[in-house]
Amino acid sequence: MKTKILMLSMAMSCVFAGNALAMTKAEYDMQKKQVSADYKVNREKCGSLKDNAKDICTAQAKGAQKVSEAELESQYKPSAKHTRDVAMTKADTAYNIAKERCDDLAGNAKDVCVKDAKAAQVKAREEAKVAQASTDANVNKNANVKETRKEANSEIREADYKAAKERCDSLAGNAKDTCQADAKAKFGM
Repeated sequence: MKTKILMLSMAMSCVFAGNALAMTKAEYDMQKKQVSADYKVNREKCGSLKDNAKDICTAQAKGAQKVSEAELESQYKPSAKHTRDVAMTKADTAYNIAKERCDDLAGNAKDVCVKDAKAAQVKAREEAKVAQASTDANVNKNANVKETRKEANSEIREADYKAAKERCDSLAGNAKDTCQADAKAKFGM
């Protein structure tokens, strides 16, 4: 009995501690100004760079700002949706930076780079959806999580297949056909 009471009191203290971590409006406003100032500093650092290096730097600065804003919003108004939004923003930011890095490549190597970046983005976004479904409290929670996970796995498999198929495009003839058949078999397409 004492163990149950102790466990219950620890669980309740964690719930209340989570709410205590939420920011006040003044803290939120101050942090928002700091995020904006950090973005300006990071963006100015890109000014001395040229060509694609400048584009990558700019994408990193914008991405850092967006991620910081999403994390700030999540701290200000904690919720499963905001936690998912942070993960989605991180996935999109990583994709945008990776796409910029792919611009240094050409031909099939660039295409493969972009497809790989897209596959990583899709995986991260789908995992965020599954995580949110897992934390959402509703009557059909298990069914919802299973359905979300099934859809996520399908999206991830399709993105991975597209990336694998793009890798096959650098080959020719029988080797290309074999590569494409292997990709279809591996990803169930």
